[in-house]
Amino acid sequence: MKKILIYTLSVLALASCNSGAPTYITTGEAPMAKIQVSATGTSNMAPDMATVSAGVVTQGKTAREAMFGNATKMTRVFEELEAAGIEKKYITTSQLSLQPKYNYQNRQAPRIDGYEARNTVSAKTYDLDSVGAMLDALVKAGVNNINGVQFSIKDSKAARDKAREEAILEAREKAESMAAAAGVKLGKLKSLSESGGNFNPRPVAYAMEARSAGASTPVSAGEQTISVTVNMSYDIID
Repeated sequence: MKKILIYTLSVLALASCNSGAPTYITTGEAPMAKIQVSATGTSNMAPDMATVSAGVVTQGKTAREAMFGNATKMTRVFEELEAAGIEKKYITTSQLSLQPKYNYQNRQAPRIDGYEARNTVSAKTYDLDSVGAMLDALVKAGVNNINGVQFSIKDSKAARDKAREEAILEAREKAESMAAAAGVKLGKLKSLSESGGNFNPRPVAYAMEARSAGASTPVSAGEQTISVTVNMSYDIID
């Protein structure tokens, strides 16, 4: 009799487990609601470095003539840069090309009507007061193509740190304001990320204009603006 009773109870237990309705057991708490904010901080800093991009474009009936004329002028350009106090390690050839010039007239098959040589150098200096004189020296040396002057900052860490602090404070204030408006309390900071931290170098155009003897080209470096954006996420406490 006892064996029959135990068997019956076992069958009933199995039947209740396979009744057709799935059974779920969950543990833990539901994820907390969050407030997500972002803010951008900025900081201005005077540049301490200038890069001049300039070159020589020459033409000739033959490839040799175009290249020889270009090399002659570029040699003088390098001499003028060194005379202006630019060290050789700060002078870099950024482009050198030789291209045929085609004649497409009279609806005939194009023919080579000469050659064009281009040689461009980039010169970097930390003496911003000498940039104008350097540009004038380049033109005097035979440069006929100046792409402009680009001012930048060698070490922008201090300005970037200041912009980051401003961004974090603004994001925190924004999160507190949102929580107060929603009638909740701001919980712990759950995530923090950063993007940006760069600045756009400010190009300065250079116009080849006639100037009085002894007067160098006026060039103003101005200021660079560095921006940092932060993204923050806080828990919401009811």
